Amino acid sequence: MKRFAVLLLTAVMAFCCATPAFAAGTIKVNEDISVSDDYDWTRFKGQNVTINVYNWGEYIANGSDDSVDVVAAFEELTGIKVNYTTFDSNESMYAKLKSGAANYDVVIPSDYMVAKMISEGMLMPLNYDNIPNFQKIDEEYRNADYDPENAYTVPYTLCTTGIIYNTKLVDKAPTSWADLWDEQYADNILMFNNSRDAYAIAAFKSGHDVNPQSAEEVDEVVEELKAQKPLVQAYVMDEIFDKMIGGEAAIGVYYSGDAITMIDDNPDLAWVFPEEGSVLSVDCMAIPATSEHEEAAEMFINFMCETDVGKANIEYIGYTTPMHDVWEVLDEDLKNSEIAYPSEEVEAKEQVFTALSDEVNNELDVKWSEMKSYDEGGSGVVFLLLLSAMVALACFNIWRKLRKKTRNQY
Repeated sequence: MKRFAVLLLTAVMAFCCATPAFAAGTIKVNEDISVSDDYDWTRFKGQNVTINVYNWGEYIANGSDDSVDVVAAFEELTGIKVNYTTFDSNESMYAKLKSGAANYDVVIPSDYMVAKMISEGMLMPLNYDNIPNFQKIDEEYRNADYDPENAYTVPYTLCTTGIIYNTKLVDKAPTSWADLWDEQYADNILMFNNSRDAYAIAAFKSGHDVNPQSAEEVDEVVEELKAQKPLVQAYVMDEIFDKMIGGEAAIGVYYSGDAITMIDDNPDLAWVFPEEGSVLSVDCMAIPATSEHEEAAEMFINFMCETDVGKANIEYIGYTTPMHDVWEVLDEDLKNSEIAYPSEEVEAKEQVFTALSDEVNNELDVKWSEMKSYDEGGSGVVFLLLLSAMVALACFNIWRKLRKKTRNQY
């Protein structure tokens, strides 16, 4: 497993080439978290500073299920208050920031959205003097195509997409994205409720690239989603937790870390990487260009890269860490998880999202909206029939009144 090998190699190198960082002292925040003492964590105490953090749902250790509340630990250590809110897709996060409806100091977009936001001037360059823990990020995950000079982002976690299914409701384990078009699962399929991930699944099935290059290519792939729509029970994001854990659907699609969480809560669930390949994403911490608390936001990012904090986070959310020293101290089951750290065969088939051209992106937005409202022979037809019946009934009632009035004249 390449990710495993990279983390192991960097761990060995770090041990063999020990630096003074290993000898540095620590500050104990609580019984679970200690942080390095060579950083001024208290410079904002007494200043009534509040930062707004915008993250994916179910994507941080929050104190539930015996986890560590890392936001509370940050507030206790620094005196900075955190207003923490969540989003369910890159697209909804982007729309919120673009509208100017809210002002955030830290956001966690995925790689392709990072590239889009950089190109539109929506992110602020980081001052890495305030984020020394960036050095803990493995070299493999620095200077990526979405941020080639690592000017704007610090990797948070890595994830892959795949199929999660209920072994009690599925006779034969799925192996392909095409299994999500199987009529035996009608009204038992959960699909992504965002355009890029849903498009990618249809693209894998039909042999297209997950990054369309033309409007015509978008149209071809969206036809696959239209064909699947009558079989889909619901298009979901975080709602998938309750539905899959509660046995309300037989099969669904989601992200690897969340699959680990769902399987922990319901052992009847299982996960598979489809044979066509999966999407690998890197979610990154970044600061919007509109932030008014840049230095405090950088302190939050640096805190999230502390080893104890990273460990608490990863063990709660189940995703892949981009930091070798966090991997070293993880729970053994998670460290050896084939979902979080898949085989080289699985990794060889991974694709990554890239930012789309404005033309293609607009076409995808339009066709996705049309697909969501499309219902061949379904509710749209029913609505027209009901409307016709209502018009006929109204005409009949008018005719009856006129006929009654005519009869009364005699």
